[in-house]
Amino acid sequence: MRFIGVKEIKNIAVGAALLGAGGGGNAYVGTLMAISAVRKHGPIKLLDPDELADDAFCVCSSHIGAPAVSAEKFPNGNELITSFKKIQAVLGKHVDATFPIEIGGMNSMLPMVVAAKANIPLVDVDAMGRAFPEIQMSTFVLAGHPITPIVMADERGNTTLLDTIDAYWAEKLGRAITVKMGASAFMTSTPLTGLDLKRDGVKHSLSFCEQIGNLITNINKFTSLAEGLEKLLALTHGYQLLKAKVVDIQHTTKDGFNYGTVKLNGLDHDNGRVGTIDFQNENIIFKIDDQVRTTAPDLISLVDSDTLIPITNEELSYGKRVYVLGLPCDVKWRTPDGIKLVGPRYFKYNVDYVPLEELISMKGGI
Repeated sequence: MRFIGVKEIKNIAVGAALLGAGGGGNAYVGTLMAISAVRKHGPIKLLDPDELADDAFCVCSSHIGAPAVSAEKFPNGNELITSFKKIQAVLGKHVDATFPIEIGGMNSMLPMVVAAKANIPLVDVDAMGRAFPEIQMSTFVLAGHPITPIVMADERGNTTLLDTIDAYWAEKLGRAITVKMGASAFMTSTPLTGLDLKRDGVKHSLSFCEQIGNLITNINKFTSLAEGLEKLLALTHGYQLLKAKVVDIQHTTKDGFNYGTVKLNGLDHDNGRVGTIDFQNENIIFKIDDQVRTTAPDLISLVDSDTLIPITNEELSYGKRVYVLGLPCDVKWRTPDGIKLVGPRYFKYNVDYVPLEELISMKGGI
């Protein structure tokens, strides 16, 4: 157990932006909310999952909706604690701890807000090890746990209670409500025990984000950017897939999601190569010269080629120079059930999932 404050939050936010694979909500807004809560209520107690009592009662707090909308439609600050208090009342239980539903941008930060305001611990675990666009895409769902009841709230003060027959219906109905709430809402969900978190979650994901963020924010300590990139890839077991310039972005918001395609022209040793990334909030598939190089559930992340600062999809702009990185997903996603839930065929791409490192080996290197 340790306490985390503003410095740790900033580092976690940078790491979460990388592991968010282009999505996960607006990291800047979430970071401001978390820092404000800590400055007002004091540091947050961060628990190792193994420190949790098996019978501890835990819920997660998160954002649902299109990340681009969350950057413009700011919360009023009460949505999270409102939904948190309501789920306690609905279930008739005191919540002992909270945790993030995913690692990525805003959704890594929001449980910190609740932890600070409610004076409860934050658990170093999440349900994805990255960010995914739909709420049923959870290692807890893989393990057979329900994610309902869910309490949703918006900035107007509206709340909605969802109790569905399965996680897929929770996604369908929750997304429809989100659209009516302005394509951006907040929720408390996934009631679990401490034993559930320890057994079925992705452990130490917040600490991993902090390590990544600490490396990137101290990149000037290395003798060169190339050395810093090498250290980052070693830490994340990742690969540099392309150095490129953004030359086109097609972006639309529909049904509570951001959809789009990013086109990249290779630079330096990648000159003459053309890369494309398709995303649904998060980056789903990456091709070079029309050949698949990475697909979900592995991570496709972009970083600034001058600073290694991660870039989310709503921050991308024409002319931006980036490295495209491929990072391996958590092993729980590399099971048949995991691939069925979050692999490329779920997102309607007619390709089979092949682990990132195998794809690179098959292509004869990067």
